[in-house]
Amino acid sequence: MENPKIVEELKPFFEPKAVAIIGATNKKGKVGNVIFENFKRNKEQGIFKGNIYPVNPKLDEIEGYRVYKSVKELPDDTDLAVIAIPAPFVPNTMREIAEKGIKAVVIITGGFGELGEEGKKMEEEILQIAKENGIRVIGPNCVGVYVPDTGVDTVFLPDEKMDRPKSGPIAFVSQSGAFAAAMLDWAALAGIGIGKMVSYGNKIDVDDADLMDYFIYDDSIKVVTFYIEGVKDGRKFIEAAKRITKVKPVIALKSGRTEYGAKAASSHTGSLAGTDVIYDAVFKQTGILRAEDFEHMFDVAKAFAKCKLPKGDRVGIITDGGGAGVMASDAVAKFGLRMAELSEETIKYLKEHFPPHAVVGNPTDVVGDTDAQRYKYAIEAFVNDPNVDAIIVIVLFQVPLLDEDEIVEILAEYAKKSEKPILAVAMGGKKTEKYAKILEEKGVPVYPTPERGVRALAGLVQYAKYLEKLKGE
Repeated sequence: MENPKIVEELKPFFEPKAVAIIGATNKKGKVGNVIFENFKRNKEQGIFKGNIYPVNPKLDEIEGYRVYKSVKELPDDTDLAVIAIPAPFVPNTMREIAEKGIKAVVIITGGFGELGEEGKKMEEEILQIAKENGIRVIGPNCVGVYVPDTGVDTVFLPDEKMDRPKSGPIAFVSQSGAFAAAMLDWAALAGIGIGKMVSYGNKIDVDDADLMDYFIYDDSIKVVTFYIEGVKDGRKFIEAAKRITKVKPVIALKSGRTEYGAKAASSHTGSLAGTDVIYDAVFKQTGILRAEDFEHMFDVAKAFAKCKLPKGDRVGIITDGGGAGVMASDAVAKFGLRMAELSEETIKYLKEHFPPHAVVGNPTDVVGDTDAQRYKYAIEAFVNDPNVDAIIVIVLFQVPLLDEDEIVEILAEYAKKSEKPILAVAMGGKKTEKYAKILEEKGVPVYPTPERGVRALAGLVQYAKYLEKLKGE
């Protein structure tokens, strides 16, 4: 199938043949140097396959790379320009980019609309040049694009200060560059894979709607997350959201909810945050899941990345700690889900295989002297029970008879073969974290508290219901 126009337009941002770094420098720590080093490192590692063209009128060479004096000198295969020069020089550089025929530009530079009228005039000038010449622009006032699979990395924070996450099926789009960088660093620590990150700052051109339309056709992305301060074109946003949520989930963290937050958003990226209840209504209408905070956003995204969608909202809970089971049960009610009524066959099966002191029911408590096989009986029964739509398995790895490797294998096996989503909760310290990471690598989403696990599951249920509703329309 032929790619739609938006895919052709935005592809150079994610898979450029050659990147020009305008403002590249040999001064360590400067924005133009960090971006150059990112591409250079990724090329040396064989990840970035394109050509790298630093541009700086004052230099002849940076670390063995020829430096071009101006945009006009650039080779003709240049299809992405990254601008990191002071704001007053950007409009003229855009004219040179237009003359050169480059169609994708990331403007890292700040000092535009977020600072007032003078900056807004420059933005309008840049946008006019872009429109007249078919150029797509990300930014200004942003950290740009990060794609671990192709080695595109315009994030100007050096890797010795900020870790980059591994690749994964989550796209992360952020209006705030600092938040984007911090979240990439956090995602790397948390082991959350990010396939594509876009920080668009003042978004004079490429916006949320464009990116949603692009991600519809991006098979490497299963779920899209947004940090939004304000939407400029509400109609365009709504139409694009309706298109993408038919095929993949979108989770949005919308800030500027309060009067104080809205004022801060205006001075940060020049955004009009708008009335929060309107955003609530738009998200509900378009099937976008609203996150309360960044933990919530990535908790739900992780569930989408690793789990199948549930067929209903009936939750089965398995635990080896009674208190944790109670907390999970409370969370089921809090987030609008239902506790599953286990079938008679499930009750009978569990009683036949469990010792008398284990608690058969929902939650099923395999209790503190459990081994991994007791978990296996419970998971098997819940997977086969038609009254259970989704399963939360709470594993307190601290209990003495539980073989950690065995329970990890059992959970991974059932998460893979079951048609129901299985989410794990593991509460504890360093030793627990170790096994939680192994479980995650084997495809099971793990949460540090029952409430966060159930809240993530609620996101799956909400989206599944939205898709069912669309079928009925």
